[in-house]
Amino acid sequence: MGKLYANVIIDISHESVDRVFQYRIPEKLQGNLTAGQQVYIPFGKGNKRRKGYVVELTDDAEYDPDKLKEIEGIVPGSVSAQSQLIWLAWWMKEQYGSTMNQALKTVLPVKQQVKEIPKRTIRLLLDGSGLKEAIALAQKRHYTLRLRILEALAENPVIPWEAASAQLGATMAALKPMEEQGIIALDERRSYRNPLASMERTMEQLSFKQGEEERKAGERNGWETKVLLNSQQQEAVDRIWNDYTQGSRKTWLIHGITGSGKTEVYMELIERVLEQGLQVIVLIPEISLTWQTVMRFYRRFGDRVSVLNSRMSQGERYDQYERARKGELDIIIGPRSALFAPFERLGMIIMDEEHENAYKSELSPRYHAREVAACRAKLSGAALILGSATPSLESYTRALKGEYGLCTLDRRAKEDSVPPAVEVVDLRRELKEGNKSIFSRRLTELIEDRLEHREQIMLFINRRGYANFVSCRSCGEALRCPHCDVTLTLHKNGRLICHYCGYSIPVPKLCPVCGSPYIAPFGTGTQKIEELARKQFPSAKILRMDLDTTSKKEGHQEILSAFARGEADILIGTQMIVKGHDFPRVTLVGALAADLSLYAPDYRCGEQTFDLLVQAAGRAGRGRHPGTAVIQTYQPDHYAVQAAASQDYRAFYEQEMGYRRLMGYPPAVGLLTVQMSSRDEQTLLSEADLLARYLNERAGAGKDLQLIGPVNAPVYKVNDIYRKFLYIKQENYDILIQIRKIAEEYLKGREAARLLSVQYDLT
Repeated sequence: MGKLYANVIIDISHESVDRVFQYRIPEKLQGNLTAGQQVYIPFGKGNKRRKGYVVELTDDAEYDPDKLKEIEGIVPGSVSAQSQLIWLAWWMKEQYGSTMNQALKTVLPVKQQVKEIPKRTIRLLLDGSGLKEAIALAQKRHYTLRLRILEALAENPVIPWEAASAQLGATMAALKPMEEQGIIALDERRSYRNPLASMERTMEQLSFKQGEEERKAGERNGWETKVLLNSQQQEAVDRIWNDYTQGSRKTWLIHGITGSGKTEVYMELIERVLEQGLQVIVLIPEISLTWQTVMRFYRRFGDRVSVLNSRMSQGERYDQYERARKGELDIIIGPRSALFAPFERLGMIIMDEEHENAYKSELSPRYHAREVAACRAKLSGAALILGSATPSLESYTRALKGEYGLCTLDRRAKEDSVPPAVEVVDLRRELKEGNKSIFSRRLTELIEDRLEHREQIMLFINRRGYANFVSCRSCGEALRCPHCDVTLTLHKNGRLICHYCGYSIPVPKLCPVCGSPYIAPFGTGTQKIEELARKQFPSAKILRMDLDTTSKKEGHQEILSAFARGEADILIGTQMIVKGHDFPRVTLVGALAADLSLYAPDYRCGEQTFDLLVQAAGRAGRGRHPGTAVIQTYQPDHYAVQAAASQDYRAFYEQEMGYRRLMGYPPAVGLLTVQMSSRDEQTLLSEADLLARYLNERAGAGKDLQLIGPVNAPVYKVNDIYRKFLYIKQENYDILIQIRKIAEEYLKGREAARLLSVQYDLT
């Protein structure tokens, strides 16, 4: 008989949607009904016919089966994109722990009224002889305005209303009689906002302002419509496509060194998918990557490419969702939210730089885009392609186990391009030998050489601001945020700012603790680096790129396009400048404090450091001239630094996985993190302890399951909210999901727990 019951979401627009209703599946529908389909169901006391979405099929009746209502029928048509997204929201709720409302708001665009922009045109309906007669009649009767309109239509049979009004003086009073007489048609259609317009203008400026030599370098850099793949790229395309055409839709990992041409592989695969009449989602980790990435795809595939990201206006985002829903787009590019584009014919999802932390949501549901992409690809019958020069340990482990297909690109795509030479500078030795500058002697020498040869330089430090903190030299007290457990960061405008809650004050003249006037900044940020660089290299033109300089809508694009046009010699920035960008004139990259991320309270800090250093080094020498990367560090012997210097991913992977196995961290084991927060500190402390005890007793923590905590979060207080973490380790992922559900049920039953906010993170 199969499964007899269906759990159905009734009204996705209502705020109280965080529950499902169970219905009997009639015998005639058994075997035809699947999760994600839209169905007709009787609802409420009057059994009003409503539509709902099936999120789960089950043979377990939650209530008396005889009292359950029966599904009336399946809504005609295949499973729509919206149905898939609703089912995906249900899967995310079950997998990651959240309310259904939170999951739905993640996967569906907010339905707000957005002013539509109508586009009106005047279209000629007459043939050649008819037009001649109409012109002759207008001349005879001295219809001056009508004559102007007809003569313009003779040259162009379709005229935009704006042009006709501004240039011809057309009015609706003059046009209406012409429409009634069958001379013209007044057409009106929706005009969509185009987020690529400003990018296209940027590209035109780039081509115009660059010299012929730089322009050709830019073309070789990817502005061309299509490139000839090398043997490694072609082999990757053939392997993936052969698998695809045989009906397999497994996940593939493309492990390609920086500059190996992963994007060209993506574009070749996309072209083949589009030829099948299907659509593609391309995920990128950072908004800062949008400018170059989108323009490369736009040049290749035209205006059926669009972009989605949080910097777009509400109207722009709404328009792109509408275009995607109506099938007017073939490719959507953007950060993780682009994964939920409402494509009906999704054939492939590409996730570039798949190792990036930006793919992990920090809000509930705390999903990872890689896992959700795999689920959506399965729902749609699409393939998932992951790409990275430094794959996440999770993905590479699955590839080694055969769960993913693996393609390796170990040489640069351009014949005249080689990986950069990487030098490691020991800052301890620099200090001993009297150099107190943030710029080592070797880096200074190389910067001066590049400036002399009119080549470009990127300087990277993963910390914005002018100084890390301000401290009193008398009592040693650092100035802290009163709302968060962090020190305030000094900015060049003389204000101290909390980067967690935004609290801001001017630098005090006296220490608020002891009254001493001896207050001084310590540490270095991007603003301080910019100031030091201007002093040390006064002839250099310098740009800075961090969250402060890119806060406005097109901030990323303006800075990157200016650098691409050669308007600056040095680009200083945080990690956003070293990910995925391709500037052929950059021949030197300096990582100024390479080991900052090694001190982070995170078991992934070694992996994050390795990734950043490899990606940073990979920005150098991508054009005709060889590149050099300088890694400045106080820990030159750390395996992450050594492996990054030698660009040896496999050596790093082996050492890092040994550490993960020894310490019991993902991907060696699964990890469930329960994050509890509250404005009431005492409630948080007591409820966190009670939950830990309950889970210990109920889940049987012991040899196979390890429970750690509760412990303070790395930043215990943020915006006057206190936070505790509970860590649970288990090799079996499904067991961790069950433990999460046990925790949810326990907390639902406790009155005091209502003062808590709880989030679950499953890794």
